[in-house]
Formats: sequence, C-alpha cells, structure tokens
Amino acid sequence: MEPRGMKKWRPFATLPEQYIGLQEIIDKQVEVTQPVLTEEQMEQMNFTLIEALHTNKQVYLTYYKRGQCITETRFIQFVDSLGNLFIFIDDVFELKNKMRLSELIDVRLA
Repeated sequence: MEPRGMKKWRPFATLPEQYIGLQEIIDKQVEVTQPVLTEEQMEQMNFTLIEALHTNKQVYLTYYKRGQCITETRFIQFVDSLGNLFIFIDDVFELKNKMRLSELIDVRLA
C-alpha cells in the first residue's frame, strides 16, 4: 500500500507530447542533406545494377530517405534506365520493391 500523498512514478506516461518533440529533435540532429551525385557516379551505379541483375549477385544499396542514408543488401530483379527505376527483392520477406535511380546514393556488389 502506498503512503498517502505519494504518486507512483510512471516515466513518459504523462508527457507523450514532450517525448515525441524530443524524438523529433534527436531525429533532426542526425539528418543529412541528400548528396548530389555526378553524371559519372550515376552511370557507374547503373552499370553495377545491371551487372548484379545479370550475375544474380546481391548488392549493397544505399539510398536517401527522410534525412538519412540507409544501406541494405538486396537482389536486383529489373532495371529500367530510361524510366529511371529499378526493382529489387527484399530477401527476408521476398517482397518486390520499386525505387527511382535518382534516390540512390551508392550501389556496390556484395
């Protein structure tokens, strides 16, 4: 039984708005601006995607999303250079995903 006048301590339970605000500040601190790639870098990434497609090798895809650079290992299934997109497979869930070539920052063979 709790003594009268004392409240049980519950972290963040009464301050969700402040907690959400704090998380946004933390997220903003790790935000980066999207790197600008040269024509040569984009061409090289395109070649790597096509090579990975034809050899069925995994690639490390690095892309820009909501202020962060994310790297994931994927298999390439389709590349459309003219249409500025490619399709890759998430090997864990075997889901097909589309991405614009312009969202990519880096592609390397795994």
